[in-house]
Amino acid sequence: MSNHAKSTQQNEIKDVLARGGGAMPIRELLEQPELSGIAKRTLQRRLDELVAKGDVSTSGAGRGFRYHLVEEHRSVSKPKPYSFLAEPEEIYRVPERDSPKGDWLSPAAKELRAAVTRPVAERKPAPYDDQFLKAYQPNITEYIPVELRAELAKMGRVGMTAHPAGTYLRKVMDRLIIDLSWNSSRLEGNTYSILETQRLFEMGESADGKSLAEAQMILNHKTAIEILAEQSEEIGFNRYTLFNLHAALAEALLPYEEASGRLRHEPVGVTGTSFKPLLDPPRIAENFERFLEKASAISDPFEQSFFAMVHLPYLQPFIDVNKRVSRLAANIPMMLYNLCPLSFVGVPREDYLQATLAVYELQRVDYLRDVFVAAYRKSCDLYSAIRQVIGDPDPLHVRYRQDVHRYVQFIVGNGLDKKAAIAWINDQSTREIAPENKAAFVELVENVLSSLHEGNIARYRLRLPVFREWFAQW
Repeated sequence: MSNHAKSTQQNEIKDVLARGGGAMPIRELLEQPELSGIAKRTLQRRLDELVAKGDVSTSGAGRGFRYHLVEEHRSVSKPKPYSFLAEPEEIYRVPERDSPKGDWLSPAAKELRAAVTRPVAERKPAPYDDQFLKAYQPNITEYIPVELRAELAKMGRVGMTAHPAGTYLRKVMDRLIIDLSWNSSRLEGNTYSILETQRLFEMGESADGKSLAEAQMILNHKTAIEILAEQSEEIGFNRYTLFNLHAALAEALLPYEEASGRLRHEPVGVTGTSFKPLLDPPRIAENFERFLEKASAISDPFEQSFFAMVHLPYLQPFIDVNKRVSRLAANIPMMLYNLCPLSFVGVPREDYLQATLAVYELQRVDYLRDVFVAAYRKSCDLYSAIRQVIGDPDPLHVRYRQDVHRYVQFIVGNGLDKKAAIAWINDQSTREIAPENKAAFVELVENVLSSLHEGNIARYRLRLPVFREWFAQW
């Protein structure tokens, strides 16, 4: 087991003991949701290690044997209010998944959305504030409350805690490359569809009517994801990882190649915001090192992941491609701890961009945290071996169920390959689907087509020989 995985198990045990407020037998520890993925013998080893380190003490004997968190270590688990979070009663409101547009946001996030959607001229100038990063204390400051992190951990565990880092990422690699490449590019305004992305990877063919820069952006994501999966021994919050992620994501997309994989020495601007990034190269370098030091010290993988999504775009350490680097870096803890990856499936681009503006201009993380939590829930629905949370059906799927079935039947029945299917879906949906729902409907149909297999085709009234003939050339 990697030191990262061992450390996170020990910290989870300490968190449980801290919240328990008293002595706990191993039987009760095994029943805690946060520790459900740890085998009894492994849990016993971790407890013995914590006792040897002096973090945990014991009392009693036989059935009365108990474990206690040593008093001086209790403070790490206590929530602390900070100015960049909402008031405590709002922090713990968890947005509901698959709610109507906007309703899934917490009150604090809605307040921030209203603030950052006012005309730029009405928003205060917001120069980079070094104190925002300096004020963060790893394992004391909480961007994500402990209760919410426990919920995410319960959803994200896939029973591979004891396996080498990157094991689970490699298991879902084929699907993740498409989902994360497409969704991360979509959040940048890329207009490729899922099927066009899949065809680009499989056939090397750019989509008709799309720019070469869009194809390059998606291919760059594929390279960056492969770096995370193939180099698990070197990956972490270090200069090597972030510089190489940037170089991969920025290939052929920067004004000059020398800017790839290095900190910027040039001023940059961010459109549509009153935020002014740092101009001074020494301060950029100093804050980048501070970011790496703090990120590496965070013991909880979800807090660590979200910390990267907050502070990398805020610092703007590279001349461009900063948000893309942050979204890939957010998957570093997921890879190291064999958790479900974060693919940003279903994240509304508008909400992601506005939530990032709230960080830029107000140093408030509430809105982006809601986006992060909703995104991770949906990712777990895709990748978890055991689905812990089952929500209501997607309203769009319910509304267009018959249309989805009809489109699938036509494409399979007529033997359309990806290129022909993309053109037909776009043309047909333009005529039949309400304009405000078209993009989501096309995504829904393409997801269904990508997920077809012999075990689920009957619900689409597809015959096995027809499906096999279609799938062979798909």
